[in-house]
Amino acid sequence: MEQKLLSLQDEAGKNLDQLVDAGQLEDFRIRYLGRKGLFSTIMRELGAVDQEERPRVGQLANTIKEEIEKLFDEKKALLGSSAQSGAKGASSIDLSLPGRYPERGRLHPVTQIMNEVCSIFEAMGFSVAEGPDVEQDHYNFEALNIPAHHPARDMHDTFYVSDSILLRTHTSPMQARIMESQQPPLRVIAPGKVYRCDSDITHTPMFHQVEGFLVDTKVSFADLKGILTVFTQKMFDKDLPLRFRPSFFPFTEPSAEVDIACVICGGSGCRVCKQTGWLEILGAGMIDPEVFKMVGYDPEIYSGFAFGLGIERIAMLKYGINDIRLYYENDLRFLAQF
Repeated sequence: MEQKLLSLQDEAGKNLDQLVDAGQLEDFRIRYLGRKGLFSTIMRELGAVDQEERPRVGQLANTIKEEIEKLFDEKKALLGSSAQSGAKGASSIDLSLPGRYPERGRLHPVTQIMNEVCSIFEAMGFSVAEGPDVEQDHYNFEALNIPAHHPARDMHDTFYVSDSILLRTHTSPMQARIMESQQPPLRVIAPGKVYRCDSDITHTPMFHQVEGFLVDTKVSFADLKGILTVFTQKMFDKDLPLRFRPSFFPFTEPSAEVDIACVICGGSGCRVCKQTGWLEILGAGMIDPEVFKMVGYDPEIYSGFAFGLGIERIAMLKYGINDIRLYYENDLRFLAQF
């Protein structure tokens, strides 16, 4: 019996030294100190020892058990301390690592082009005016020589709020609003959002436009051509040929569609320009005398021109974008290119 107890003590001590984690420590406790462990099995044999030897052997058994439990507690404390130290080291901050900078935001490409367009015209003496997105039918149509039932209204697929209130279909209402309250000379551009019932790869229900107009005495179509020539040269960073094609707008007469030489092929003809060598960028013309009469200007004294351009259209040409819907999908892979 004594020999079994001493052998158990020696075996337990050697095994305890080899333990490296909490799982192995728990297995040790069950094997040696559990209710059905090796020590309990030996103690159940104590009844077979001679009565005279039983007190001494029992005392030895208690001493050995206490020694094993003491060694077990020390090992448990040691492994717990090592695990805590390792966890602390793993979560500590390594100040030698480079910092992680948050991704910087940037202006949307439409906003960038809008700002650039405004800057070019401001450098030529134009002031910037902004008006309401929800507009009166009077300023959006009637004051611009587009009365009720005029065929030109079919050109504008309009979002109506009521019979007299609508989402503006162009920024041209600012023409009437400003001329109504100010006297010439005037040089004004009106940037902003406009709305039309239209949606495909080149049109969206909401888009951005810049309306510009100049009113003074002795203003001619040549002045309009000069302003737009300078604008296209600044906008596209090259001396692009311009072409003015006769067209129709109710609030200008004469009117013209303005084309530039294709920025892709340089005018030689490609898929983008449909082999014509030209790309349309805006509409323009001399302000119709009827518009002057509606705001109280004397058309015998004053003359002027107006033009309107789509910002998304200019951005598509400048950046080579073939689908206008990309502007509004909020895909950072697309937006980060600008």
